[in-house]
Amino acid sequence: MFDPSPPRQTGEGSRRFSLNGLGVLVTRPEHQADNICRLIEGAGGVAIRCPLLTIGEPRDSGPALAVFDRLADCDLLLFTSANAVDRGLPPILERGGIPPHLELAAIGAATARALARHGVGPCLRPDEGFTSEALLALPRFQQVAGQRIVIVRGEGGRELLATSLVARGARVVAAEVYRRERPAIDPTPLLERWAKGEIGAVVVTSRESLRNLFDLLDVAGQDYLRDTPLVVVSDRIRQAATDYGCHSILLAREASDAALLAALLELTAISFSPAR
Repeated sequence: MFDPSPPRQTGEGSRRFSLNGLGVLVTRPEHQADNICRLIEGAGGVAIRCPLLTIGEPRDSGPALAVFDRLADCDLLLFTSANAVDRGLPPILERGGIPPHLELAAIGAATARALARHGVGPCLRPDEGFTSEALLALPRFQQVAGQRIVIVRGEGGRELLATSLVARGARVVAAEVYRRERPAIDPTPLLERWAKGEIGAVVVTSRESLRNLFDLLDVAGQDYLRDTPLVVVSDRIRQAATDYGCHSILLAREASDAALLAALLELTAISFSPAR
């Protein structure tokens, strides 16, 4: 398992285990950025916060609350993100908690950890992949005809889970418990730091954040982004970055802070590798 603490070495050999002052643009929502920023700074990097998504209340919470009132009639409760857990679980617990018979599923490790923080588990999740496709491939989801499944997600969430489960005969209802929005940000300070060479890598953990960053930078700054190494957490984000014309894209092994730091350290190790 990757140890996020850089090894204590001295001299030239230590370069491989340090970010060496690398400026890393962190695009995660503010409330989810603290740990990765601490890891970056602990490894000798400079964390530059630029939250490109805010997580707020849904436009209408009534439908989700109505679904939570009927959980006793359901067979499986599926959370699609840590935000879905943090926003959806409190009203569920206020209504008496999760019925004992109700199975739980999480789209990936980060979502499962969010459930565990609330004292809820165990849950079904993929061992790797951490995507809708990986979850749908689990044996549990091959025979779901007639079962009642609740998907806890944000507004405008990806429809693949719901449409696939319905196609397999399940009765699916979505409980939308949060809304993603692009914050109002002045791009000028960001462009100035890029022009000075202070941003050497960008961490992107959602396609919305990537799109918002391109929109924010506009034509004046989009080439900066295309020429800066990106660390992403899924093939879907990597493909989106490729479509935008980004030249250097590293895929972290999973959507965890430790894996993001490992990818950044790999980036600096490559940068400082002696020429062969």
